[in-house]
Amino acid sequence: MQQKQIFSRSPKNPQQKIIKRVIGLEGDFIRTLGYKNRYVRVPDGHFWIEGDHHGHSLDSNSFGPVAVGLLHGRASHIIWPPNRWQRIKPSLPANRGPLDTEEEEG
Repeated sequence: MQQKQIFSRSPKNPQQKIIKRVIGLEGDFIRTLGYKNRYVRVPDGHFWIEGDHHGHSLDSNSFGPVAVGLLHGRASHIIWPPNRWQRIKPSLPANRGPLDTEEEEG
């Protein structure tokens, strides 16, 4: 899966827009970072998002899988502040992303 940074409405406050990294899509199994369950299967019609600063980010580890209907678009560039203008490179932090279910079962 190619990773993307997306912006969506916050599930906690629909007036607020958030930019997060997509960690998993529907059907993926995710090892969470503090959610109520250690492992989660992302339900149909949802995705799992995380911020870059674990412990200081309101993301799926706080509110769970996010409905696709809240998605607004994909972030492609940093434009503020001007000295940080750059294209966002799709990437995942180490040890983040969907679990390899065959590896976990065997």
